[in-house]
Amino acid sequence: MAALAQDIRAELSRQKLDHVWTDTHYVGLQFPDPDHPNTLHWVNESGRAGEQLPLEDPEVYCPYSATGNATGELVYAHYGRLEDLQDLQARGVEPAGRLLLVRVGMISFAQKVATAQDFGARGVLIYPDPADLSPDTHKLGLSSHRAVYGHVHMGTGDPYTPGFPSFNQTQFPPVQSSGLPRIPAQPISADIASRLLRKLEGPVAPQEWQGHLPESPYHLGPGLGLHLSVNNRRAATPISNIFGCIEGRSEPDHYVVIGAQRDAWGPGAAKSAVGTAILLELVRTISTMVSNGFRPRRSLLFISWDGGDFGSVGSMEWLEGYLSVLHLKAVVYISLDNAVLGDDRFHAKTSPLLTSLIQNILKQVDSPNRSGQTLYEQVVFTNTSWDAEVIRPLPMDSSAYSFTAFAGVPAVEFSFMEDDQTYPFLHTKDDTYENLHAALRGRLPAVARTVALLAGQLLIRLSHDHLLPLDFGCYGDVVLSHIGSLNEFSGDLKARGLTLQWVYSARGDYIRAAEKLRKEIYSSEESDERLTRMYNVRIMRVEFYFLSQYVSPADSPFRHIFLGRGDHTLGALLDHLRLLRKGDSRAPGASSPGVEPSLGFQESRFRRQLALLTWTLQGAANALGGDVWNIDNNF
Repeated sequence: MAALAQDIRAELSRQKLDHVWTDTHYVGLQFPDPDHPNTLHWVNESGRAGEQLPLEDPEVYCPYSATGNATGELVYAHYGRLEDLQDLQARGVEPAGRLLLVRVGMISFAQKVATAQDFGARGVLIYPDPADLSPDTHKLGLSSHRAVYGHVHMGTGDPYTPGFPSFNQTQFPPVQSSGLPRIPAQPISADIASRLLRKLEGPVAPQEWQGHLPESPYHLGPGLGLHLSVNNRRAATPISNIFGCIEGRSEPDHYVVIGAQRDAWGPGAAKSAVGTAILLELVRTISTMVSNGFRPRRSLLFISWDGGDFGSVGSMEWLEGYLSVLHLKAVVYISLDNAVLGDDRFHAKTSPLLTSLIQNILKQVDSPNRSGQTLYEQVVFTNTSWDAEVIRPLPMDSSAYSFTAFAGVPAVEFSFMEDDQTYPFLHTKDDTYENLHAALRGRLPAVARTVALLAGQLLIRLSHDHLLPLDFGCYGDVVLSHIGSLNEFSGDLKARGLTLQWVYSARGDYIRAAEKLRKEIYSSEESDERLTRMYNVRIMRVEFYFLSQYVSPADSPFRHIFLGRGDHTLGALLDHLRLLRKGDSRAPGASSPGVEPSLGFQESRFRRQLALLTWTLQGAANALGGDVWNIDNNF
């Protein structure tokens, strides 16, 4: 990793960039202890550890797992989602006090462990089922002896300095992220999972829970007891983010940022190498354009991140270190991580502000696998509703998530995926160039080139357009899409003398402010640089307006009311309202992620949630409206 960091910096220094530098952070990472490896044993009838089950891939582990021992009967819990554990309980199988066996997929490792913990489980074993990774016997599949790596911190960044940058850990008191699990977790291979499943009793798992492990009956359990011992150790580790910058000519203090994760557990061909290669090629291409006279209006910032496989540690630490600057200066973040995992389907995980720009760019880039068609034409051929086919919300395991949910900067991450299976080698020792090339049937260069073209077009538009091409009116539609869910409870609230009218009023003010700004821009002179800059400042800060100003970044780092986590979010408000319809509102998972399980519907909590949501939305409307003497609202 140190040699690669030197190579990347040397490559950036060879190009025509205005600035190249490195930021080093000292972060707390977790590694296996070679002297005390993690173990899994059967438990005999007397309750003592018996025969040891071999961990066939002993170097694979779950960073940030709780350390220590967990003993309990085994239960099969499908993907470990909230609905899976609720289904288990409905079938008379209680997860509490037991070890859960769950499959890789659908949600992150961190979400699986957090959900298991909420339901009282003592530990989690995570395995790759052939049904999820290689349904087609003619395609490449993961060896049954391989386990899959994944961190289990329900958050991003260094969990030992939450809310603070890790430039020097000794400056801060020993605080831990609330997203660190309290139960141990360990990846295991499909072979070991098959041995465990054959020992399970109890009800047969429903048809949709059945996997493809041979000679495994897929019962729910419980089964024989197991003893899991996790001995990972924490180590203070230096990580290095590497930066290159081309300064803009008119708005040099506004940055268009593009980044790729450099590190990987294992070879990391799909995880980090493809994104890093695309990043370097974009640097080389745009640097050549600059040599030929091109000068972007805004600055371009190219970043190679470290610590990505531990939960976007490098990018989050940089955001924490420069938060007070970045929300004023960063225009957009483009992530090149996970860019090529197949070649059938194209997804853009993005902030709504970028959706219309992405649609325009898809019409300008050729499809990598359909000659004569643009990528947009390929997408609408499959589904006439292009955005339903392409647009996805930003997931927490993307570096782009922290830019939007924590820093209030609109972000996007592109991914090409396979139609009928996930790329089977991600986060394993088999994520090699040869396997990725074979999985794409030799089409890796063509697909990677398409991603580079998409990202390049985005960079040019965002850095060079006179007026920033961000759809600032879109959040009116985002709120509208949730209004139906809110309206469902209007009768229940009215019976209690409560109303959601203030949310509707704030949305109306936002729509009017957006329309007023559109008209101002349309009637203004494009040559007026002062006016254009004022408009661009208002447009580029729209995402930031949706970070709740009423909660602390140290306590609730993901303050975005639509994408974040915590009691201030729209999702938390909806979950709380659903308690009005629940018989037993104290069931685990009754509250939204990042919020302690509720004791039932509480009017005082609802009023506070409504105030947090409404005033953030109203504040966004006021900020978009411009100067205080021009604000026109009906609030």
